[in-house]
Amino acid sequence: MRTDDDLDAVDARLGARLAELRAERGWSLGELAERSGVSRSTLSRAERAETSPTAALLNRLCAVYGRTMSQLLSEVEAEPAPVTRAADQPVWQDRTSGFVRRSVSPPHPALRGELVEGRLVAGADIAYDRPPVVGLEQHIWILEGALVVTAQETEHRLGTGDCLRMRVWGPTRFRCAAPDGVRYLLAVVRP
Repeated sequence: MRTDDDLDAVDARLGARLAELRAERGWSLGELAERSGVSRSTLSRAERAETSPTAALLNRLCAVYGRTMSQLLSEVEAEPAPVTRAADQPVWQDRTSGFVRRSVSPPHPALRGELVEGRLVAGADIAYDRPPVVGLEQHIWILEGALVVTAQETEHRLGTGDCLRMRVWGPTRFRCAAPDGVRYLLAVVRP
């Protein structure tokens, strides 16, 4: 498992990349705040790595920049090799919500699919107000526990072994419905 120092280093690289993406577009913090619906102060703190961005914040920024969260996170990691050993799989943690994300099969520019392991602690509830990429294909396979996924106003209750496949067109919500947390595999395929 990665240490807090490793997670802080990822946050620092992530902050720098977020600042680069904004600069590439020639946007001020105010312009990005208007486009994303995130306050200028929160954006500034995230870019300076003064705070670890939440999954919801990253999702909003990914939507503005036209990237999946995995694409964004892969940009702050080294170029992925064909084989990614378990010990080398990038892990990112949203300390606020209790969401831990392991990039099992990191994205690659030449490929459209990737695999992500997600873990949510008991009671965790994450709402995304928009997809990072409209029409993104997702397959959610529950490895342990229970998860309630709401997409397009439809609630899907999933238990161990269940799999939900969907295209993401609007808001989604992931809610842990298990007393010991949930662990799931997410297959993501860009349109």
